[in-house]
Formats: sequence, C-alpha cells, structure tokens
Amino acid sequence: MATYDITPDRYYRTFSHANPVLATIAPGDIVRSSSVDAGGADASGATVTEGGNPLTGPFFVEGAEAGDALLVTLNRVRCNRNWGWSSYRLRLEALTPDTIEGLYSSAYKEGLVRPGRNNIVPWDIDLATGITSLREPAMKTQKLAFPVKPMMGCIGVAALGDFAPTSGPSGPYGGNIDYNEIGEGATVMLPVYHPGALLYIGDGHALQGDGEALGTAVETSMAFEFTVALRKRAAPIGPRVENAEALMTVGSQPEFASSMNRGLQMATSDMVRWLGEDYGLEPWEAHLLIGMTSRYDVVTVLGSMALRVPKSVLPPRLHG
Repeated sequence: MATYDITPDRYYRTFSHANPVLATIAPGDIVRSSSVDAGGADASGATVTEGGNPLTGPFFVEGAEAGDALLVTLNRVRCNRNWGWSSYRLRLEALTPDTIEGLYSSAYKEGLVRPGRNNIVPWDIDLATGITSLREPAMKTQKLAFPVKPMMGCIGVAALGDFAPTSGPSGPYGGNIDYNEIGEGATVMLPVYHPGALLYIGDGHALQGDGEALGTAVETSMAFEFTVALRKRAAPIGPRVENAEALMTVGSQPEFASSMNRGLQMATSDMVRWLGEDYGLEPWEAHLLIGMTSRYDVVTVLGSMALRVPKSVLPPRLHG
C-alpha cells in the first residue's frame, strides 16, 4: 500500500482506452491529485488546457479486468481556488417555453469570467468559511451565499470496446454524471471493460443543486484524494454510489438521448439487482422495500435519475 501525489501534466476529454496512462496504482493505494475546472483553468486561475470538462487520468489499476467492479472511494474533495463560475440562466430544458420567452437574455457581460463568453457569472469561494457567494450581478432582495458542497461531476472508466465518449455525456461507464452526491466520503462503483479499468476524474463543482438545471454548477478547480478497490467478476450494469447513509443507483445515460423516465427505470432496476446481490433480498422483498422507503433524485434535467435507499432499513450485508 502506497501514497502517491500526482500532478497532471496533460488532460483528456474522452473516456478512451487509447489515452496514455497518467499513473499506475494498486488497490488500497492512496492517490492525491487535482483537476482543472470545466473551462480548463487550474488552481491559480490560469487556463492550462482547452475547456469541455478536462479529465485527470487515466489511472491504470493493477489487477482490474473486464467484468470486475471498480470501487472508487473519494476520501477528500476540496475546493482549491477562491472563485468559480456558473451559467447566468436556467437551461431551456428545465422550463416551459412560455415562462422563458422574452424573460431575460442569457447574455450578461462579454469576457467577464472567460474570454469569448457572455453567459456566465462569477462566484467567490471563501476557503476558510466554506461559503460561496455570487459576486455579480447584485441581487435587490438578498445576497446569494451558500455553504459549499464539493463534488466531482466527471468520474468514469474507459468505455466498452473502441467507443471513446467525450467528457460531455454520461453512460454505464460513468462519465459526466453530475450527481451531487459524488463528493467526499462517497464510493462510486463502476464496471470494468478494459485491463486496468483506466479511471478518469474531473469537472469539480463547489455547489450544485439537484438536476444541474443551469447546465453548470459553481465550476471550479478541485483537490481530491481517493483509493480504489476491486470486486472480481462483479461488474454492475451502471454506476452505483454509496455513502454512510444510503445506497444509490444511477440511471446514467447520454444527455438528450433518452427521456428521464428511462433513467428512472434503469436506476430502479439496478437497485433491485443490488439489494439481491449484496443483501440477499428476494425480488418481491426488494420491490416492497423500494416502494416504501426509497427516494428519487433528478441527477440532470437532461435525462439521468438516481434512486436512493437508506441503509437504516437494510438487513446485514452479505459481502462487498
């Protein structure tokens, strides 16, 4: 078991098995690294790479083989910069057309945060107090200021076969999941498709509401620490998330590709499977437990849903 401090010297925008490996790690190793923001700016604010959710990685995990489950535990996820940015207006997909037509322009100020952009606004992040606040525009009624809840928008492995999806959508391999429960203390379970799994992490968010209805969060650079574990021949059908309180299955699908109800069905079906595999529940038991105790989360307004079941209602775990 070793501890590695890994500084990325390049970034990728695809979850591909063909990208050169950043580092080789073993299950149980502690890895400390960092990510740039969605626009390619690092902890100093300097733009060091192209935008579009640049990814740190890939990390080659020794012993990982196709058909295994990779478990990534985020031991630490912290903002490492005192500012971020978000979109200025909600996505049209989150609104009815009559409520947005002519309401206000998505343009605010040209080049205020990034060159060539007029539709994003700056947020300050107080690293000492853990509060993020809107710098401008100023509100007439109150100041927008909230506790940060750092999370990683992108986490995934190299996709199946020669498919090399960009860091824009999500899928069964993970990807740009944008689930606000994937933060410090969470464990993400992913299927392995290639030797070494080839893990990528990126797209840090200081704060994001359910659904990422703006199309962005408070986008910022991030410092993170993680460890990995393997479960042999136990690949899930899509991403699973676990923390101290709950199990969560994610109906993770490419944005715009399918309706939200499809994501709901995917998440629910996988939870039935998970409760049977790890807790020994018969299908009818899992159905009734889900029906009475679960909660659905809108992961993105563009199609992904999650289902969470509180651990307090579960029997002792069989394994894993």
